[in-house]
Amino acid sequence: MSRIQIPKMTQYHCHCHHLLSLFYVLPVLSKIIDVFDDEGTTDSLEIEPASRVRSFPHVEGNYALHIYIPVYIPSSSKKEIGQFLKKVAASMPGLHVVDVDVPLNNLCKDDHKLQQAALGKEFHISLGRTVPIRVHQIDSVVAMLRQKLQSQKRYWIDFNKWEVFVNDEQTRSFLSIEVVTGGLPEITKQIEAVNEVYKLHNLPEFYKVSQDPRPHISLAWASGDITLKRVIAEEIKRSNVGCLIQNRIFTSKFCGIDCKIGNKTYKICKFSDD
Repeated sequence: MSRIQIPKMTQYHCHCHHLLSLFYVLPVLSKIIDVFDDEGTTDSLEIEPASRVRSFPHVEGNYALHIYIPVYIPSSSKKEIGQFLKKVAASMPGLHVVDVDVPLNNLCKDDHKLQQAALGKEFHISLGRTVPIRVHQIDSVVAMLRQKLQSQKRYWIDFNKWEVFVNDEQTRSFLSIEVVTGGLPEITKQIEAVNEVYKLHNLPEFYKVSQDPRPHISLAWASGDITLKRVIAEEIKRSNVGCLIQNRIFTSKFCGIDCKIGNKTYKICKFSDD
C-alpha cells in the first residue's frame, strides 16, 4: 500500500497546528461531557486518555508559542459538514475528534451532539510553527507581533477543499478543510509577518520560500498515514454534497489573530474597515 505523499513543510504545518492539544484538552473535554450530561448519556462515551506527544520536551522556563486565526463553523453549514463526517466515520471507525480522544462514531449517533461537540468549538488556522520560547522572550514576541499585525482589514475566508495532512512522525492523519481561494492572499501575508518576528527571535520559519502556505483547520484525526486520504476521496465521489465539496464548504469572516503562550492568550490585532 502506498504512503501519502505530503510536502515536508505541509506536515510541519499540520503538526504544529496540534502541538498545543494538551492545553486545550480539558476545556474541550468538559464541553463535550456537558453536552452528554444534558441527555443523561455520559456512560456511553468511550473517552480515552489524551495521548498527544510534544515534538519538543518540556523544559522549565519554556513556554509553547502558537499564533493562529480563530475560526467558527457557521450554524448554516454544520448539518452538511456533519453528514459528510458521518459518512467518513462509517467507513473509517478509527476517526477521533481533534484535540480530544473521543471516537467520532460516538457523536455520529445524534446530529445535535455531533454539531455541538465536534463542530461547535473554536478551530485554528495556524500562522506559525508551534515552538518553545523562553520567558524573557514573551514580551518582545507579543510586542513585535502587534506592531506588524495591529492594523488588519476584515475579509472573508473560503474553506473550499477537504484534505488530509500528516504529522511529522507519520503517526497521525488529520481530516482538514483547506483554504484555497478567498482569504488565501491575506493569510499568506500574515504568515510572512509572523515569519519575520520568528526570524528576529531565532525561531524556525513556517514555510520555506519555495513552498506555498496551505492554511486549513482540522476536524478529526486517525492513527497512521495510509487509509484516510483514500476514504475521503471515495466519500467525495459518492457524497450528495459534491457541489459543496468542490466549490465552498463554508465561509467565515476573519475575526482576528490570537497568540497563545503557555496558558495565556494575547489578542494581536485590531480592525480597520477603511
